[in-house]
Amino acid sequence: MSQPRLPISESGTAKPKRRVRRPKTPAKVKATAEPRTESTPRVEVRRSSRRTRTVTAYRERDTIVVLIPQRMSKADEQTFVRDMVQKVLAREVRASAPQGDEALASRAHQLAATYLAPAVDQLPLPAGVFWVRNQHQRWGSCTPSTGLIRLSHRLQSMPAWVVDYVLLHELAHLVEPTHSNRFWRLVGRYPAAEKAKGYLEGFVAAQGRQAEDSDVD
Repeated sequence: MSQPRLPISESGTAKPKRRVRRPKTPAKVKATAEPRTESTPRVEVRRSSRRTRTVTAYRERDTIVVLIPQRMSKADEQTFVRDMVQKVLAREVRASAPQGDEALASRAHQLAATYLAPAVDQLPLPAGVFWVRNQHQRWGSCTPSTGLIRLSHRLQSMPAWVVDYVLLHELAHLVEPTHSNRFWRLVGRYPAAEKAKGYLEGFVAAQGRQAEDSDVD
């Protein structure tokens, strides 16, 4: 029986058969969503022979340090470290100042409702609350005639309770435009008012100048 003849190329060699590649079916991927942050922090795990069960975590500059027992297994380490890092990040978010104008305005309304509303008959709410970059001497300012409040961007890196104080200070100007006794009584309704004033005064002193009343207008 004669064998079937193979096609011959011009060079006299057999042409290789072409393989037809079928498109691959995309594999099913199970996605898991985790909270994302603006920057991923460095994580350092430290094992301690003094620890038997407890796990703690804290921020050390740009690193989150997690302390775990010396004998903890690798599998448990991964679980605990992930959970503790998320707790540290969540705690920092709660403690940080509102970064956007919308969040800042929302915080202003919360502060006004909590601390000013019980002390005044009619609470004038701000027409707008904004972060600005052109206030290098003042922490905040308020224009009672327009209802606009502006906070210096320098506050964004400070604790939330300091920003709350400056916000409430400016909100009080919508009730009392001057720094009268009534004005300071309204500001004094904020529990951390004196603590925040001391924080800002210390910040200014570290820059080599003396704090003035006009720093928070």
